[in-house]
Amino acid sequence: MSNQKTFTQTEIAPLGSLDEWEEDVLKRYPENETPAKAKEAFRNYEDPARDTVKEFYRLNHTYQTYDFVQAKRNEFLQFSKKEMPVWEAFQFLNQLVDDSDPDTDLDQFQHLLQTSEAIRADGHPDWMVAVGLVHDMGKVLCLFGEPQWAVVGDTFPVGCAHSDKIVYPEFFAYNPDTNDPGLNTTLGIYKSNCGLRNVTMSWGHDEYVYQILKHSLPEPGLYMLRYHSFYAWHREGAYDYLLDDHDREMLTWVKLFNPYDLYSKNPVPPDWTKLKPYYEELVGKYLPSMLKF
Repeated sequence: MSNQKTFTQTEIAPLGSLDEWEEDVLKRYPENETPAKAKEAFRNYEDPARDTVKEFYRLNHTYQTYDFVQAKRNEFLQFSKKEMPVWEAFQFLNQLVDDSDPDTDLDQFQHLLQTSEAIRADGHPDWMVAVGLVHDMGKVLCLFGEPQWAVVGDTFPVGCAHSDKIVYPEFFAYNPDTNDPGLNTTLGIYKSNCGLRNVTMSWGHDEYVYQILKHSLPEPGLYMLRYHSFYAWHREGAYDYLLDDHDREMLTWVKLFNPYDLYSKNPVPPDWTKLKPYYEELVGKYLPSMLKF
């Protein structure tokens, strides 16, 4: 496998907050009723105002190599960092609140509640409400010293050629895997239509929360957790040659979930005193009492 520059944990990440990446995704993929012409305007990646996001993706695309992902899987999927009751884990996640973020003063748990409440209001199954509640739990990676580009960002397969449907594909020119003949072909290390379950994705909060909860939720919910940031697939239709029939069936669920993540933010916080009994019962039904990180 290829060699790569070592990225130190003390190197400063470019985003003002983790929400900045999600706000950028919202601009790239506005709600369906937005006119097509306006949507095209949102995809102007040369806008100087987007310099921090552009730099974020330069780092992400440079350092998310196959070897890097394997190293992170070996480190974090031992689940030896921390163990805590599930409700304490939500409070732990709230340490990611960024007072400098001008767009919202809601903590991480309130965003999760807004997502899950929007899902519940539309009458979806309660397991999907649970998915909304936990879908960003993997962002605790930042609290273990991980750089932002290894926590958030559009996800993509590693171990094969990068699709030009991924945001800022030009930055993959700096990724060592691009020059590795074993990793830079269309299929790379994979077989045609092998299924996403056999594909290694770039490292981040999606994969981490999936691995934490893969025995706790129904299969469609696990796809929502694992692939909600895989925009090249569920928004752009890329990587069809890696998919099997099960992936295509699950795509409907991933597409169903994604708008609730992007478009449910509201400056008015949910009333936790009224919601607490419902969510205590929901968490008890679907989540383990203790979470291992």
